Amino acid sequence: MAFNDTLQRIKALTPITSIASLIGTRIDPVASQVVAVEKAVSMTLSADVTAPFDVPSDLTAASDGWAVTAEQTLDASYYAPVVLSSPPLWVNAGERMPQNTDAVLPADAAAPANATIEVYNPVASLEGVLPPGRHARKGDLLLRAGDRLTALRSASLRSLGISSVSVRAPRVKIVPVSAVSSAADVISPVIARAVAACGGVPEIAGQASYESLLEHPDCDAIVVIGGTGSGKNDTAVQALVRKGALDFHGFGIAPGQTAAFGRAGNCPVLLLPGALDAALSVFLVVGSALMDRLSGHRDTKKGVPVALAKKIVSTIGMEEIVFVRRVEGRVEPLGKASFALQKLLLADGWIRIPADSEGVPEGASVEMRKLP
Repeated sequence: MAFNDTLQRIKALTPITSIASLIGTRIDPVASQVVAVEKAVSMTLSADVTAPFDVPSDLTAASDGWAVTAEQTLDASYYAPVVLSSPPLWVNAGERMPQNTDAVLPADAAAPANATIEVYNPVASLEGVLPPGRHARKGDLLLRAGDRLTALRSASLRSLGISSVSVRAPRVKIVPVSAVSSAADVISPVIARAVAACGGVPEIAGQASYESLLEHPDCDAIVVIGGTGSGKNDTAVQALVRKGALDFHGFGIAPGQTAAFGRAGNCPVLLLPGALDAALSVFLVVGSALMDRLSGHRDTKKGVPVALAKKIVSTIGMEEIVFVRRVEGRVEPLGKASFALQKLLLADGWIRIPADSEGVPEGASVEMRKLP
């Protein structure tokens, strides 16, 4: 191919810290909305969640059995069973206790005796019973704004009688523009899953929509896949320069150096390389930071500490993402930039090597994070 001075060129690699700083100062969280708790899994809360009432609101059976007054059973034994003066009521777990009862007698601790029952084991007051407010008191702080709603948290809120929550759920358009079909068929679904895991609402758009989206963004963020390099068909960055604003082209991260970041009006645009490992690496670091900012998520999570099975040699000045697999209680690096993609099949997680590090020695503790 003849020399072409119109090719996209990277003038310098921008440190990830500089990109994160720009995201943290220039990008605002999206507007909040109220959604059903069961539909808010993975989303980020935009307001504190407090208990609206005592749970339970009354004395409640914690197990199945006979509702009794504990004092009536004090002297009961197998040798001298106590016959209750009146037949007790049977209660199921979760039911309100009948008036003037304060304990649940298990079925195997009593037997029928004429029109009532005889008791073989005594029960203490509040045994088998939940007092009012045992699970939550009215006004208790349950979750804070900025917390991400997991499936377990969602189920717990519903069990406490909370049906809806206020969240921030960024709408993200994912646009594959690479001439290579893998950008649309392979990489886009992975990035969409990663967006959803960060609490966003992903939508994969057609390649033809890229420039029109830059002119009239109808979402909270645009993630472009492919077209960031210096190939003759790579024009995604040039299109952003024409239609929007380019902040950075060239990230100090490996793999993923050709990534770019800019804006279409007030809508942030993240451009990922067209290779699966590079696109994923950039999204895991920069994309997740962007999603945290848009959703207002307080990123307090850390990876799982594990020992490194083999040393990693790194270049100072370049942040590196290393995919790893578990091996006999440790993690083993699967390779660095340009490694065989088949090794991604073995990946159990990833670790982040900071730009100021020369590497990590064998046996050192590292933080392994989850993959989408």
